[in-house]
Amino acid sequence: MKLGTTSVDIVSDGNFLLDGGCVFGQIPKALWELQMKPDRKNRVRMGLNCLLIQLPTVNILVDTGAGSKRTDRFRDVYGMNGSKLLKGLKKLDMTARDIDIVVLTHLHFDHSGGCTKLDRSGKAVPTFPKAKYMIQKACWEEAQDPNERSKESYHLDDFLPLEDNGMLELLDGDSQIAQGVSTVVTGGHSDGHQVVLVEAGSERIAYMGDLIPTPYHVPLASIAASDQSPDDTLAQKRELLDRAIQKGWLLIFGHAQDQRAAYVEQRSGKSQLLPVDI
Repeated sequence: MKLGTTSVDIVSDGNFLLDGGCVFGQIPKALWELQMKPDRKNRVRMGLNCLLIQLPTVNILVDTGAGSKRTDRFRDVYGMNGSKLLKGLKKLDMTARDIDIVVLTHLHFDHSGGCTKLDRSGKAVPTFPKAKYMIQKACWEEAQDPNERSKESYHLDDFLPLEDNGMLELLDGDSQIAQGVSTVVTGGHSDGHQVVLVEAGSERIAYMGDLIPTPYHVPLASIAASDQSPDDTLAQKRELLDRAIQKGWLLIFGHAQDQRAAYVEQRSGKSQLLPVDI
């Protein structure tokens, strides 16, 4: 999507599988399976969508997918079909060295795994060698010492090398990243979870991370069972969806497979989506 001097593109790192009950929380399977068909292990396929924002003076990547470092056993459990981010960037005439800033919505492996890669010696090193990696301080602190519910979502080799190489910048609250690009802290899904807003001309774009991971999570009650603080997720969804409807935001969903972007309209008291292909 070309917006004046700003370009916004969804870049996929592939997809993976998650338990449908975890993805939809309290929503009964009889309802959610009408929208996402599970496999025989009750897993639904989720996209690994990243966002490339190209400004005249800076290239920003939002989230990095799952990457390529995990073991075969791990990849099998999650049905991972990924490691496609760099190929996706290449199709846009971009390389890893062209990325100036990486903004992470949070540090779960499916969003931060691509921050690092293994070198020839098997050591994890930053994938984007010239980038500054921006993460909320609260998110960074949780990832260092996660509780029993969330520890399986974090892998230290996804993000500790960023600090070791002096490439980490911790944010503390809502932040301006560049002209027309900002973050809003939502929490809910994890401590310090943030969404990314892009303003270019009359267009407003919001990358929703795991606050609203798919179009099927636009209904307020659709909240993943893995969310750290689901009531906070609910409150932030209500507030941001109201803003999206009033201001005409284009929402981009971090885990959608097909309908990856849409506007939201309120009709007869219900939210309706107007899909957009980008």
